Amino acid sequence: MRPLDEHRTASRDGAARPAPARLAVVCDFREEGWPSMDLVAEMLLAELHSGGAGPVRAERVCPPFRRRFGALPLLGRRRLAFNADRLLNRFWDYPRHLRRRRHEFDLFHLCDHSYAQLLGELPPGSAGVFCHDLDTFRCLLEPDREPRPRWFRAVTRRTLRGFGRAAVVFHTTAEVRRQIECHGLADPARLVRAPLGVAPEFTPVPAGDDPVPEAVARPAGAPFLLHVGSCVPRKRIDVLLDVFAAVRARRPGLRLVQVGGPWPAARVRQLERLQLSGAVVRLTGLSRNQLAALYRRAAVVLLPSEAEGFGLPVIEALACGARVVASDLPVLREVGGPAVVYCPVADTAAWADAVGRLLDDPGAAPGRAERLARAAAFSWAAHARVILDAYRRLPAGAP
Repeated sequence: MRPLDEHRTASRDGAARPAPARLAVVCDFREEGWPSMDLVAEMLLAELHSGGAGPVRAERVCPPFRRRFGALPLLGRRRLAFNADRLLNRFWDYPRHLRRRRHEFDLFHLCDHSYAQLLGELPPGSAGVFCHDLDTFRCLLEPDREPRPRWFRAVTRRTLRGFGRAAVVFHTTAEVRRQIECHGLADPARLVRAPLGVAPEFTPVPAGDDPVPEAVARPAGAPFLLHVGSCVPRKRIDVLLDVFAAVRARRPGLRLVQVGGPWPAARVRQLERLQLSGAVVRLTGLSRNQLAALYRRAAVVLLPSEAEGFGLPVIEALACGARVVASDLPVLREVGGPAVVYCPVADTAAWADAVGRLLDDPGAAPGRAERLARAAAFSWAAHARVILDAYRRLPAGAP
């Protein structure tokens, strides 16, 4: 691979001038339904196309998602069929697509570390990967904590081998870096911190109409708590529901809005046991404008996770002026700083007290100016500049 300052082309007057490097931004399949990963790729491409990060010819790369098992009658409606299609698309279709197109680019940026097996298809020294957290590799790094069948571990091992081939590994926080180094997953010299940013829709005042979803808008003015994120175990939706039940016992009109889902069966049973089904609104597929409207109107935004790689909803909520209560994790303290109220992980009583206190006295939260200032420290423009600068520093033929 040629370093960026050696990639040259002839201008009209015949003089040799630097030409923008050709960068492939390797994206997730949208069909997998990871909005945060789609957002990371979209914001990076937007900044690279704007030219603010520097000269580069960036292109989104992702093959069409092929439905094989999902296209079969009866079987196609089952989760097993979709997961089988995911496996084939990730480990068969995507590698073949990259092999056909790798000659079109000088550099490759993988937006999601769970696709790291693709690095084995790319020229050595030409590709980097963004590591958001270590969840993908947990079954290998901490098998007692996350036991998985042999076939799953074999697939994960292949992804981890690809991860080790990255010429540069980007990470969101110092805590994620610490974990990568602790497990010896990458040479520290290849690690580059590139925090995520805040999309332009997330502001304290809407640019136009405030498009609150109808399910939340009625009754008008009714207070609600907000959680944004998936329902995977580490998000501790069980704690979220227990906290909501405790707070609502003293405030019968309070509602909970959860953006993500779908609910696992255990959480459906928990809702029924706590008799909360009528007080919880679950939303999915929202636009960023709609999500921003929810942040602005929420009484408190909750993030009770037991593990995070960054905690994007924290800075999105702060950018909208929202009050945030989050788990007391190193990574969330690194991101939210003094603008967030922190509670011990899974301590329902402490969470209920903190949320109740903010509902009774909103002024008990860090000030609005402090919240907005904290969010302003994160930008997608800076994210893109860090990534492009790291590729510029790669030497020719980097291993």
